[in-house]
Amino acid sequence: MNDNSSKLGIHDRIRAFSALGEYIRAGSETLTETILRAKSLNPWFTEDNTQKALLAIAEDMLEKSKLEAWAWRYTPPVSQGKRVGLVMAGNIPLVGFHDVLTVVVSGHKAVIKLSEKDNVLLPHLLQKLTEISPKMAEYFEIVEKMSHFEAVIATGSNNSARYFEQYFGKVPHIIRGHRNAVAVLDGSETPEQLLALGDDVFTFFGLGCRNVSKFYLPIGYDFNPLMEALHTFNDIIWHDKYKHNFDYNYALYIINKVLHVANGCIILTENKAIASRIAGAYYEFYSDPEQLTAELQNRASEIQCIVSNKPITGFQHYDFGTSQHPELHDYADQIDTMQFLVNLS
Repeated sequence: MNDNSSKLGIHDRIRAFSALGEYIRAGSETLTETILRAKSLNPWFTEDNTQKALLAIAEDMLEKSKLEAWAWRYTPPVSQGKRVGLVMAGNIPLVGFHDVLTVVVSGHKAVIKLSEKDNVLLPHLLQKLTEISPKMAEYFEIVEKMSHFEAVIATGSNNSARYFEQYFGKVPHIIRGHRNAVAVLDGSETPEQLLALGDDVFTFFGLGCRNVSKFYLPIGYDFNPLMEALHTFNDIIWHDKYKHNFDYNYALYIINKVLHVANGCIILTENKAIASRIAGAYYEFYSDPEQLTAELQNRASEIQCIVSNKPITGFQHYDFGTSQHPELHDYADQIDTMQFLVNLS
C-alpha cells in the first residue's frame, strides 16, 4: 500500500463490506458451491453451520449502519497503513473474518495465513469483495508463510500461543489462546431460556470459543429441565464425527465409573476445568454468587464470555441463545482490536 492514490476512503471500504453482506444474504449458486466444497474438506463445516456463520456475519457485522457506528467510535488512520499479519484459527467456519474486517476498516493491509481447516470460505468472500470494489484488493493478501509484517494478530491453541509469543514477540501483537464460554444458572430459568441455551452449547458442535462448555449450577440443582431442553438438539448425534466423540467419551466414563448425566446427545460431568471434551460439558456447583464471581474473575484468562440471566462483573455477558452473535465491538479475549490497530499508525 505504498501508492496513496490507490487507497479507498473509509466510507468506500464500509460500503464495500456492506455490499458483501447483501451478497451473503441473497445467496448464490457460487456461494452454495463454496459451502459444499468447504464441507468436503472439513466435515465439521456442515452446510447448516456454515450458513449460520455467514448469516451472523452478514447481520451482525456487515450492516452499513452498524459498521459506521462502530468505526466512528475511533479515529481510523488516514496515513499509509501497516502490514498486519493474521494467523487464522480453523475451529469454526470463518472464525477469523472479524479480524480481517477490523484490519481493513482501520486502513491497514491484512496479510492472511489461513488455517488448513478453513481455507475455502474466506478466499471466496475476499474475491467477491474485489468484484464489488477492485481497489479493495489492496487491503489484503493471502500468504503461505507469514513474512514482511509490522504487527500480528494470531489465534490458536494454548500451545501455539506460546510459540506465537516467541515468534511474533518483537512486533506489536495480539496473541489469543484457547477460551470457552460458561453458563451461570440459578434455577429460575424458563424452558424457553434453557432451549435457547442449547444454541450456545451445540452450534458449531461446541467447537467455538463462544460455545458454552461449562455450567455453574446452584447446589441442589435439578438437571431434568436442562437435560430435556438440550435433548431437543439430539439430531446432532447423527453427525459421524460428533457421534464418534460421544460414544468414545460415554464408554470411557462408564468404564472408569465416572459420575455423569447424559441424554443421548451430550454428557455432563462434574469437573473444575472449563474446556470440556467434544460432545460433553462440565458442571460445578456454587453456593455463594459473590464467591462465584470472584472465582470466575480469577479464571478470566480461560473464559471468553458468560451466558446468564444476570451480568457478571468483568465479563462480556450474553442472554441465553446469543453467545454466537457478538456485536462488532465485542472483541475476542476482551482486547479492543480496533484500538490496537488505530494505535499502530
